[in-house]
Amino acid sequence: MTTVDLLTTAVANTFRSRTRSVLTVLAIVVGAFTLTLTSGLGTGINQYLDDTVAAVGSTDTMTVSKTVEDSTGLGAADSGPAEYDPDRIASTGPGAPGATVVALTPEDLEALGTIEGVLAVQPVESITPDYVEGASGTKYVATVGGLVSGQQVAVTEGAQPDDDATGLEVVIPTSYVAPLGFADDADAVGQPVTIAVTDATRAQHTVTATVVGVAEESLASPAGAAIVPNAALSTTLFDTQNVGVPADQVDRYAEASVRFADDASDVQVDELKDRLTAAGFTGTTVADQLGTIKTVIDGIVLVLNAFAVIALLAASFGIVNTLLMSVQERTREIGLMKAMGMGSGRVFALFSLEAAFIGFLGSAIGAGLAIGVGSVVSASLAGSLLSGLPGLTLIAFDPAAIALIVVVVMAVAFVAGTLPAARAAKADPVASLRYE
Repeated sequence: MTTVDLLTTAVANTFRSRTRSVLTVLAIVVGAFTLTLTSGLGTGINQYLDDTVAAVGSTDTMTVSKTVEDSTGLGAADSGPAEYDPDRIASTGPGAPGATVVALTPEDLEALGTIEGVLAVQPVESITPDYVEGASGTKYVATVGGLVSGQQVAVTEGAQPDDDATGLEVVIPTSYVAPLGFADDADAVGQPVTIAVTDATRAQHTVTATVVGVAEESLASPAGAAIVPNAALSTTLFDTQNVGVPADQVDRYAEASVRFADDASDVQVDELKDRLTAAGFTGTTVADQLGTIKTVIDGIVLVLNAFAVIALLAASFGIVNTLLMSVQERTREIGLMKAMGMGSGRVFALFSLEAAFIGFLGSAIGAGLAIGVGSVVSASLAGSLLSGLPGLTLIAFDPAAIALIVVVVMAVAFVAGTLPAARAAKADPVASLRYE
C-alpha cells in the first residue's frame, strides 16, 4: 500500500463510525476555537500597541530622570516622613499624586550629553496651565504635553505643531473640540484658543494660540488628553510661568529626552540604559512604558490558552477512545491486511494518520469558526465600546499563528493516536482472523 493509498484509506475510515468521530471532532473544535480566538486577541491588542508606538514615532528617544530610592518623596509607611530635599520637584510623569523627583540641572544635562551613545539631550519643560478657553467661553482644565525630536501626534485633522514657526501653535485633543465650542475637528483647525498660566508671584497671564491640528487619543500618545504646543508656544508659556522664580531655580527639569541612534539594537539600547544607571540616571523608552500593559495582556492570553489546552487534552482522550474502539471493531480487517503482507509499520501509520486527520478536521473547523466570530465581534466593538480607540482591531488573526495552531492540534491528535495504532500494529494476524 503506497503513501497515497494510506492517506486515502485513513480519510475513508475516519467516519466509519460517524457519530463517535463527529463527537471527537467537536471536542477538538472547542479547543482549537478557544486557542485561535485568544491568539487573535493577543495579536490584535499587541499589534495596536506596536502600531501606536510606530505612529507616535521617536523610537530612538528615551525619557531620562535622576535615579532616587523613594520617587514619591513621601517616605515609606514604616519609616516615617522623608527628609526634605530642596532639589526635589513635582514629577511630570505618571505616578502617585504628589510624586516628586530630583531635578535635573544644567550640569546634569551636560553630563548626559557626554555618555556614550547619547546623541542629543532635550530638557522637558514642565508647564502647568490654569485652563484653556475656546469659542464657547467656558474654561476647561488642561495639561500640556511635549514632543521631542522625531516624535509626533496622531492627528485626525490639521497638522503637527511646527517647532520652526514663530507663531504660537497648538494641537488640541479631539475630546476638547465640542466643549471648546467648535462644530467638529475640521472646524477647530485655524481657530484661536486662550491658555492661562499663573507665575510665581500668583499673577495670572493669558496667551492666545492658533489650533493647527486635532489629536486622537491613544494609549501611547505623547499628548494623551493634553494640548500640545509648538516650540514657540512652549517657550512662551514656560517663561511666563517662571516670572518671579529665582534665576538659579528656572533651569530645573523633572526629566529630559535623550536621543540615540535610530538603528540601535535592543542590546545596544539596554547597554545605554546600563550606562545611564551607572551615571545616576534612569532611562525609559515608550516601549518600556507599554511593557507592563503587554505583560498583563500576555498573561491573560496565557490563562485563556490554558483552558484551551485542557479542552484539547480532553479531546485527545476522545481520540484514544475512538481509535481503540475502531481497532477492536476492525480486528479481523487488521488481521487480513497483515496476512496479505501489510507490515506493522504501515498498520501503525494508517491508524496514526486517522488520528491526525481527526485533529486536522477539528482544528480547521475550530479556527474557521474563531475567525468568523472574532471578526464580527471585533468589528462590532470597534463601532461601539472601543470607538474611542481608533485603529484598534481587538481580535486580529495572524495566518502563521493559525497555521501553527492547526499543526500543534494535529500533532496532539497524532500522539493521542499512537497507543491505538501501536496496538493495531502488534496484532497477531492469525489471532485477529479468528476474532469474532
